Amino acid sequence: MNDLNLLKQIKLFLFDMDGTLYLGNHLYDFTPKLLETIKQKGNKYLFMTNNSSKSVADYVKKLHSLGITATDDDFMTSSQATAYYLKKHHSDAVLYVCGTESLKAELRANGFEVTDDIDRVECVVMGFDTELTFKKLEDVCKILLTRDIPYIATNPDYVCPTEFGSVPDCGSVCDMIYNATKKRPVVIGKPSPIMPQLAMEKMGVNNIQTAVIGDRIYTDIKSGINAGAVSVLVMSGETTKEVLDNSADKPEFVLESAGELLKII
Repeated sequence: MNDLNLLKQIKLFLFDMDGTLYLGNHLYDFTPKLLETIKQKGNKYLFMTNNSSKSVADYVKKLHSLGITATDDDFMTSSQATAYYLKKHHSDAVLYVCGTESLKAELRANGFEVTDDIDRVECVVMGFDTELTFKKLEDVCKILLTRDIPYIATNPDYVCPTEFGSVPDCGSVCDMIYNATKKRPVVIGKPSPIMPQLAMEKMGVNNIQTAVIGDRIYTDIKSGINAGAVSVLVMSGETTKEVLDNSADKPEFVLESAGELLKII
């Protein structure tokens, strides 16, 4: 294990949210003081999430409801990263979005046309869809089986944590689609380095000044590793000791919760 004092050199903290700063609608007690302390020390943080079911505006409202003041500039989401990727690689594509109305609105706000007319679709985008219907699954299968077009997923997470356990996330639905079509998407969110890299660029710091903090090895920690940032696993969410012990990817630091950062920074 590395010297925890190395975390004192971090200038930018990229926090996963659910399972790291809160769980469902329960804010962890340490979260307000942790965020306040980071600012008091002259450092920066962003909320970095794979959950594409909510827009940035929705996340601002969510945190406000939990008692945390936030603005649009405090976030780096898989929805934003997906929009960035689409602008770079498929800027004029007409999109079919198997996702929430919130995700559709965010992509429209970034200049994309979103349609339910499967004959006009030029690119399929899969998100964490809390409004999922069989019709959407059927539409995606029809599109992917009848033509060769780009297929993008916002994130690879298999489950999303809740207060009662877990529910299927985007990765699970992508596996359903694979079973029917044998097609796999290009995945944008964590563990891709795209979100941490965009965050570093946005905040003007380098990789050794940046820490990615989260409760999942295969998304949060892997994205930090892939971006060359410091990786900090917290055991307050999905990961168990058994999962950590059996993982080929190891974080640089393991904390019981993000609250332990208060004793370090």
